[in-house]
Amino acid sequence: MKELVDFLINNRKTISTMESCTGGYIVSEITNIEGSSEVLKYSAVTYSNEYKIKMGVSKKIIDRYSVYSMETAKEMSRVISNYTNSSYGIGVTGKLNRIDINNNYGNDNEVFISIYDRDNNRYYTDSLKVTNSSRIKNKKEVCNKLIELFKRNNGGSR
Repeated sequence: MKELVDFLINNRKTISTMESCTGGYIVSEITNIEGSSEVLKYSAVTYSNEYKIKMGVSKKIIDRYSVYSMETAKEMSRVISNYTNSSYGIGVTGKLNRIDINNNYGNDNEVFISIYDRDNNRYYTDSLKVTNSSRIKNKKEVCNKLIELFKRNNGGSR
């Protein structure tokens, strides 16, 4: 995460997050890095569909693709970036070791990650199947995948 924060600082970029299943783990990891206040604009934990929609995620996208989809993760990343005027928006949605009685669809333990690069109007996306019985270990897996995705598309620190 230090590499990501350093990249943002060195390139005068900002970031915001909208997390669901990770419950703020990613933003917590960002704020553990010195200097993060220079780049982090805002973070929202939107566990419910209701609050995803209130933040600007299209109900039509959730209804059509489900809340557990890449389309919803992309919408989350774009919406949070635009809402905060951030260079990058992060959207994460999926299931971690739990059946969701409010959303009876989507694969168990599948997580969708989207980084929206507002300056280039581009999405960087990936998904993963989490494998641990521990929620915290699964959140760590998602965070590591996010860092890998960011590095792969931004060349790491510059």
